Amino acid sequence: MANTVRIGCHSGFWGDTETAAAQLVRQGNVDYLVSDYLAEVTMSIMAAQKLRNPQAGYAIDFVSVVMAPLAREIADKKIKVITNAGGVNPQACRDAVLKACEAAGVKLKVAVVLGDDLLPRIDELRGLDIREMDTGAELPAKIVSMNAYLGGFPIARALAEGADVVITGRCVDSAVTLGALIHAFGWTMDDYDRLAAGTLCGHIIECGAQCNGGNFTDWQLVPDYDNMGFPVAEVSADGSFVLSKPEGTGGLITTATVAEQMLYEIGDPRAYMVPDVACDFTQATYEQVGKDRVRVSGAKGRPPTDTYKVSTTWPDGYKLSTIFMLGGREAVAKGQHSAEAIIKKTRRMFREKNMGDYRDLSIEIIGGEATYGPHSRVQESREVVVKIAAKHDQKEALGLLGREIAPMATGGVVGMTGSFGAGRSTPSPVIRMFSCLVPKTLVPVTIEMDGHSITLDRAAKSGGFSAADLPAEAPAAPALPTTGPNAATATVPLVALAYGRSGDKGDNANIGIFARKPEYEPILDAEVTEEAVARYFAHRIQGKVTRWRLPGIHGFNFLLRQALGGGGMASLKADPLAKAFAQMLLDMPVRVPAQVAREVGESQAA
Repeated sequence: MANTVRIGCHSGFWGDTETAAAQLVRQGNVDYLVSDYLAEVTMSIMAAQKLRNPQAGYAIDFVSVVMAPLAREIADKKIKVITNAGGVNPQACRDAVLKACEAAGVKLKVAVVLGDDLLPRIDELRGLDIREMDTGAELPAKIVSMNAYLGGFPIARALAEGADVVITGRCVDSAVTLGALIHAFGWTMDDYDRLAAGTLCGHIIECGAQCNGGNFTDWQLVPDYDNMGFPVAEVSADGSFVLSKPEGTGGLITTATVAEQMLYEIGDPRAYMVPDVACDFTQATYEQVGKDRVRVSGAKGRPPTDTYKVSTTWPDGYKLSTIFMLGGREAVAKGQHSAEAIIKKTRRMFREKNMGDYRDLSIEIIGGEATYGPHSRVQESREVVVKIAAKHDQKEALGLLGREIAPMATGGVVGMTGSFGAGRSTPSPVIRMFSCLVPKTLVPVTIEMDGHSITLDRAAKSGGFSAADLPAEAPAAPALPTTGPNAATATVPLVALAYGRSGDKGDNANIGIFARKPEYEPILDAEVTEEAVARYFAHRIQGKVTRWRLPGIHGFNFLLRQALGGGGMASLKADPLAKAFAQMLLDMPVRVPAQVAREVGESQAA
């Protein structure tokens, strides 16, 4: 067994930069090259592609940008490649990779992991009374895709069988890394702490450059965004790892940039659940061990659940989104009036044509801080972008809306400069997500390589874990005093005390924050409560807010339910993926003792 292995991640989504793979292959000295191409929305897009063309349905960039130009170097350096680029058609992706290798004059063994696609078994699964995880709703009548999130052990088995390239369909994002580590170190299904540590490693690097300064709160400190370095994790057999990047590349790796990424798209940090282990990240710690080098350790694991999470997508009508610029004095008011006039007119036209009303509408004046609601600070703006988004059961109705935007340039409020993009906006299907659980025993997993098929007896352990068995979180600390010698006498923006990162899971948003200094943690505990966050985002959320502690980084994670207008492709919001939610929260005023206000230099009169 190796003492350490080096894993580099070159893609955090389908569409990531084409420079990353070459950077890691040529400068990263990596043993494994991994990539994540899939989101819930991506699966539905790929499913639609496969319906039109049986040879489509995978991330073609993996073939054209990674394997075709780099196959020779990957083979010469004996780099193992692991990716979920297979999407809904891993076998077609394999065939394309083999052709690319043949054209490059190299021979690589390519394995595919199959079993995640449950759509062919939908009738069987309907008999199980499967329910949506958050709402309890029944399975939709018409489904576009249905895929189980597989884990790391099938990937490890493919590597053990001699695969040079492993292609999966839907797996958890971190599994491409965890599978490599299981293989490299011989971890078993009962090595819960190691599996949790490997999962944390995979979670940190799965979004590419986001752990290297991408999306970092203190963005001004990050050098050379134009030459961003991608992550390389040097992992030890116990699962601890040092995160770095290739020499001479941009970006920044500090304890803060890496800890921020741990908070991305998680819920309860005591129960970050993947097929192979229930992870507890609350005691994970981060240590700066050199320039752009951070050591991560302290993740703990519990037995996994008995189920796979399954992501199902289904069509639900149509939507249209269009934007146009409007300038001059009173631009915000003029933009709002223009949008309302367009909606009023089209509603009248719908009635005349018996088309029915809009199912949902969103008008956002970008530049007027519409997403901030009551927290907007814009007094006057002389240029704004007006965004109108709408849903309707009929595609023709939204086509009519799209045709009525341009006439406002001559028959509407003064200042409209024209709509963006070529031609008129066109409607697109609304794809909604349905998340559910399916017993692992009902999901057989196989590996194909060199014309042979291997059926796994167990692709993941059933461990019986339930988050409901965890103890309740401790209540928030007492509020800071408002009278007496230690009274809080000033307010500062939260960003003066904390870092933050936010992301999405379906219709829910998460926001993680952690203290810039350990002594600020009690202030965050007392001031940034579930109630405070719920009040601050009252204009954006419909569900409840839950908070959990992360003592290892002096931080907290919040889950904001029903916050994204349906989330993903179903949302009409300007920020359907909650990318800016942390930025909003970091602007929230927080009461602090006077000496702290003086220390951070951001005080305001109480």
